[in-house]
Amino acid sequence: MKKVKGFSLYKVYVVSCIVLGIAAAFFGLWFLQKLLVPKYQRGVVEGAMIAEYYDSEEPHEVIFLGDCEVYENISTVALYRDYGISSYIRGSAQQLTWQSYYLLEDTLRYETPRVVVFNVLALKYGEPQSESYNRMTLDGMAWSSSKWNAIEASMTEGENMIDYVFPILRYHSRWNELTRTDFEHVFQRDRVTINGYYMRTDILPEAEFPSSMPLADYTLPETSMEYLEMMFDLCRENDIEFVLIKAPTLYPYWYEEWDDQVREFADSHHIPYINYIQLRDQIGLDMTTDTYDAGLHLNLAGAEKFADYIGRYLVINYDLTDYREVPEVARLWEDDIQFYDQLRDAQNAELAEYGELRSWGANAIEN
Repeated sequence: MKKVKGFSLYKVYVVSCIVLGIAAAFFGLWFLQKLLVPKYQRGVVEGAMIAEYYDSEEPHEVIFLGDCEVYENISTVALYRDYGISSYIRGSAQQLTWQSYYLLEDTLRYETPRVVVFNVLALKYGEPQSESYNRMTLDGMAWSSSKWNAIEASMTEGENMIDYVFPILRYHSRWNELTRTDFEHVFQRDRVTINGYYMRTDILPEAEFPSSMPLADYTLPETSMEYLEMMFDLCRENDIEFVLIKAPTLYPYWYEEWDDQVREFADSHHIPYINYIQLRDQIGLDMTTDTYDAGLHLNLAGAEKFADYIGRYLVINYDLTDYREVPEVARLWEDDIQFYDQLRDAQNAELAEYGELRSWGANAIEN
């Protein structure tokens, strides 16, 4: 009996060692994946934006979808400070229309906003464009059927679903690219936005843009228009107001023929479409001081002006809560405002010292 008992204990010991070995191997692979995946904490910070949404604790009655024409041009803090609007910009670099649709699906897993605002520039793209831009949108999404479908719709030639499921397969060769930032942010990421808004305080006046090139066909791609229809349907099914906008920046060029097609879509679906290019004077934009990159995007001064203008439209036309009067939400926004003010001051300090933004100001903030 002792032998049997000893043999049983030995088997338990062996099985335990095997299980621990497998667990250690899985932990090692998981850690390596966390280490090797890009962190987007310095330089190209746009890749960190999508994931930040899941850390936001406030309710958001307004959700913005789109590319840099929303996340660089609209101050979410100004919307709250001036109007009590609690909003989030689920924006990302070169966000394609189908990616916006699946991000909306994803958002509805967590909350149902009263208004969704979609910037129409991406409608010009009817096919996947770039793996690097795909990654900056898709890697940060939480796993769900929405992410799976977004990946399937977005993959360029040579991309594989398995590389998205197990990013280590895509990034295993980054060993020689690892920096101190990769090690510092394996488990904890710094904020790069304020509720999706990417701040810049520097100034570079608007330059003269290249003349628009004539196109052989001005028809907006069928794929993007189908996903626009799907966004409209999803909003209607969830009693969400759907608003289309074109940001007030002039380049990349927005053709009148494209504008006419969007306006026709909006009219036929009885939803608003506002082309803010035509309202730059009413917004009060001064493009000698309100842009940081020669007119491609607005800086903080311009983003606050645009937020004031669009915020006024939203509170007049939709029944939105003034969250400044809701103490538990106002407390959360006070943390966002503090970060916003600290980031503004840090960027201005860098500009005063160096004449340019060297670190984007974020690492000057004490966490």
